[in-house]
Amino acid sequence: MIVYPAIDLRQGICVRLMHGRFDAVTRYDENPAARLAAFAAAGAEWVHIVDLDGAEAGRAVQHPLIGGLARAVDLRIQSGGGVRSADDVQRLLDAGVARVVVGSLAVSAPDEVAAWLERFGPDRLTLALDVKDDGDRWVPALKGWTEAAAVDLWAALDRYPPGTARHLLVTDVGRDGALTGPNLDLLGEIVRRRPDLQVQASGGVAALGDLAAARAAGCAGAIVGRALYEGRFTVEQALAA
Repeated sequence: MIVYPAIDLRQGICVRLMHGRFDAVTRYDENPAARLAAFAAAGAEWVHIVDLDGAEAGRAVQHPLIGGLARAVDLRIQSGGGVRSADDVQRLLDAGVARVVVGSLAVSAPDEVAAWLERFGPDRLTLALDVKDDGDRWVPALKGWTEAAAVDLWAALDRYPPGTARHLLVTDVGRDGALTGPNLDLLGEIVRRRPDLQVQASGGVAALGDLAAARAAGCAGAIVGRALYEGRFTVEQALAA
């Protein structure tokens, strides 16, 4: 399983949100380049970088900064936030990003994103579904988690039949930044229903045991943010676990 240390960028600074709320921001690091270099020095092979300003605005905002970060270190970057066009995807790939994360459009414009998957290849894109429990079903949250989709999680996934997409990042918004552990039941159900997808767990990782549990649930990767920034464990310990 791949451990993805996370860098969430807001106005060029490393932050974390609580439950995806832009009014609940914790600032952690003024220098994302130094943080990225530290992750690389600790042995990380991948880093997950999100343009939160882009996610909120619905357009690319910090892609030049992300491109500069991608060129600065010898590791692979998975990045998204504000990706709204094939040109956005191409610019990030040209800047050195290894895999581009597509969020809201993966739900709201599946035909367009399917064309991107065919054009760029399924290994260069990660579909990101950020979901909320509405009591009866899991519903994707769109536009920086400010709107709910008209379809549930399973219908959204059905729009990408086996053989089209390869990488899927799933965030339980209710656990994001809360250090309450990943939603293993949900992740396990996705793995069972869609064994063709490489599922990345996101939201809630608080302890090394959470990483082992995500791997046992069948996840191919796990995003780790706040737990690293608050010193609950190190990148070295996460990789060892």
